[in-house]
Amino acid sequence: MTEKEKVLFLLKKLDIPYDIYHHPPLPTIEIAVEYWKSINATHCKNLFFRNHKGNRHYLVILKHDQALGIHDLEKRLRQGKISFASPKRMEKYLGVDAGSVSVFGLINDYENHVYVFIDENIRHSEKVSFHPNDNTSTVVISFADFIKFLDNSGNSYELITLY
Repeated sequence: MTEKEKVLFLLKKLDIPYDIYHHPPLPTIEIAVEYWKSINATHCKNLFFRNHKGNRHYLVILKHDQALGIHDLEKRLRQGKISFASPKRMEKYLGVDAGSVSVFGLINDYENHVYVFIDENIRHSEKVSFHPNDNTSTVVISFADFIKFLDNSGNSYELITLY
């Protein structure tokens, strides 16, 4: 079963309705914006970080067009010095390649190692979109179902205010 099929299977199992949009590989937000124009949803950026010791990992979810300074993020997360996780760590903890980081990668985090921070600005979105662990598609679900997915994942998460 492919990563995309695993995501769609779980969404069906959780009774989470979704819309899926297929497109060419979209490895960056700048490229993806062109394909998202007709999709009515808050498109999310998913950033994967590690702490300085490399023993804690964080997935930060925010609006796709929101800029974020890493030093400001460190202060807001209160987790010490952080840096972007390597592709090797993305594969190990989320089961995805660079360019396909998604909240749906949590289905591959069997030990619930990754802690998730969600920008408060997303809370008021009716619908949110993510890659289904494969950057050749975009999946749209309701914000309520996004939280349902997170609750099912077993990973800890919190909403925080990012600027």
